[in-house]
Amino acid sequence: MSIEQIAPEALRLPIKDRALLAACLWESIEDPHEFAADRSDEESIALALERDAELESGAVSPIPHEELMRFLGQ
Repeated sequence: MSIEQIAPEALRLPIKDRALLAACLWESIEDPHEFAADRSDEESIALALERDAELESGAVSPIPHEELMRFLGQ
C-alpha cells in the first residue's frame, strides 16, 4: 500500500483516532536527532545556524508549505 492510498483513508478518521495514529507512527520512527525539548538553547541555536548554512550553500532546498501539504495528501 502506498502513502497515496493510506493518507486519504487516514484523514477520514475521527480526530482522536488520527492523533493516536500519528503518535503510533511517530513512535515507530527512530529519530537521528534529539527531541527539541532535550536540547539546550545553545544547541538549538547551533542547529538553526547549521540548517541556515545548508540553505544558504544550496546543500538543501526549501519547499513551500503548500507543496509539502500536497505531497502529504492534505
